[in-house]
Amino acid sequence: MPQHYKLDRVREMADNDEDFVAALAAAFLEEVPEDAQRLKVAVPNKDYRETYQAAHKMKPTIELFDLGVYDQLIEVQDWGKFEQQDKNVEKQLQDVLNAVENATNEIKSDFGL
Repeated sequence: MPQHYKLDRVREMADNDEDFVAALAAAFLEEVPEDAQRLKVAVPNKDYRETYQAAHKMKPTIELFDLGVYDQLIEVQDWGKFEQQDKNVEKQLQDVLNAVENATNEIKSDFGL
């Protein structure tokens, strides 16, 4: 049973078509770790535009798989969008990166990918 992600919304969207669920899991693995890596580089370099774009792209998938860090991801996204130079989002970024790594490992194992 998944611990670092939830499939409730995924199954609802897929109308319980397990092949489609597996395809969405594969899409998660293809997209989200790459975008997380973009964030990992962009935030320390204060690349606001890249931060905003990567976080914004990740939002629907993070919400769909219910990683539990949606609010933190929005804070990182808004930091980039509004160039909040006086705000530190390192903690929120680390929460997001940890959640993505844990979910990625678990999805790989659960779906044999």
